[in-house]
Amino acid sequence: MDFRKLPLARALALGLALAFAGGAASAQDGGTLQKIKDSGTIQIGARDSQIPFSYKLSADSAPIGFTNDICLKIVDAVKAKLGLAKLEVRYTMLNSTNRIPLLQNGTVDLDCATTTNTTQRQAQVDFAPSHFVTNITAAVKKASGINSLADLNGKNVATVSGSTSIQLLRGARKNGTIEVNEIAGKDTSDGFLLLSTGRADAYVLDDVQLAGMVASATNPGEYKLLKESLRQEPYGIMLRKDDPQFKALVDETVTGLMKSGAIEQLYTKWFMSPIPPKNANLNFPMSDAVREIYKNPNNKGV
Repeated sequence: MDFRKLPLARALALGLALAFAGGAASAQDGGTLQKIKDSGTIQIGARDSQIPFSYKLSADSAPIGFTNDICLKIVDAVKAKLGLAKLEVRYTMLNSTNRIPLLQNGTVDLDCATTTNTTQRQAQVDFAPSHFVTNITAAVKKASGINSLADLNGKNVATVSGSTSIQLLRGARKNGTIEVNEIAGKDTSDGFLLLSTGRADAYVLDDVQLAGMVASATNPGEYKLLKESLRQEPYGIMLRKDDPQFKALVDETVTGLMKSGAIEQLYTKWFMSPIPPKNANLNFPMSDAVREIYKNPNNKGV
């Protein structure tokens, strides 16, 4: 195609599209394992504030957390599979809106955080066996007088842009069950800031993430989580589609952690023990839903 015969705006748009497609193709050529072997590097997508799954203790530190530990086990498996003496781990901080595009175009090889496995997302990416199941609920201040989801009517409610919780809340509004004023935070910590500063009356998100933010708050005793749930959701590590060799290794590693009981040790480390930065204990016992996915690993979406 002769770009000189195209209008300037169209030529620029087409050039950008082809550049993006070329990046995605390079990620797929030979598969992810070949990409990692050629570069000597595995690229992990992480977060900076998703306690206790993926978070940073400082701007310069590497992410830590439950999901991150699982992904480091995958790194060990990749290193062994490829027979590498050394494999560099590089992190890229992602958010709810860019995580899928940056996985698809090869910027990251694994998304290791709190991504909900949905059937809609399965059309774009693959998921490892789910490593956690959460409930979507709301955190409120104890003095707010809010004791149920119905009490959110007419209130300012914080959510996170691009999350499933915002979709569930909009679905409830559409059905006429809850009518709220929605305030979207750019990430999970920003959403909690809206609640803590009084700009929002409630914060709708996954219960375990809310528990982590409450435990790390200046005054944890000011908050409570509602007992009602909008939906249960499974978390899964994302990887690119149509890469059966890499997916088989990821699935084998994650399933192996579950079958051996090693994942229960990781669970105790991050959910039932003091964790940085404040040595707070989330005291978040394993639910029946989590026990079931460890007993029968699967990557079913909601």
